[in-house]
Amino acid sequence: MKKHFKLWSVLAMLLVAVCAQAQTEKIKLGDPMPAITLNSETYGNITPDDLKGKVVLVSLFATWCPPCQLELADVQKTLYPKYKDNPDFKLLVIGREHTDADLKKYNERKKFTFPLYPDPKREIFSLFADQSIPRAYLFGKDGKLIYTSSGYTKEEFQTLMDKIEAAL
Repeated sequence: MKKHFKLWSVLAMLLVAVCAQAQTEKIKLGDPMPAITLNSETYGNITPDDLKGKVVLVSLFATWCPPCQLELADVQKTLYPKYKDNPDFKLLVIGREHTDADLKKYNERKKFTFPLYPDPKREIFSLFADQSIPRAYLFGKDGKLIYTSSGYTKEEFQTLMDKIEAAL
């Protein structure tokens, strides 16, 4: 009897986790990119007009998040060097609940060469999800969502790289 109770308990926890994850998605494949405006004293401002006709990767992270650190290290090592000079691509790395000052201090340690945009009140993050980071949203040149991921694995990151290449 105890074995069955443990099994059912584990299955119930998994179901709750899956349902909670499903509820956090606010956009799905094929949806248009939310009209976001990013303001950074360090990197300037980004408006929806700046993104028209481009493949756009929105990467949402937090400085305290270990999986985010792994993903951003791969962005620095692999993704950004490959696409930073491509006029058809735009990378938006957004710090959830971080200010420009927070991100500047963080980047003094990390030495990332790509821009980090603040989202101190979760205003941008809330357009995409309610919880869980890191998150990546890839939009095609038509402005529609073509790929999304939550969490980080090397395999997932490679899939993202492949999707970017195909979209360009």
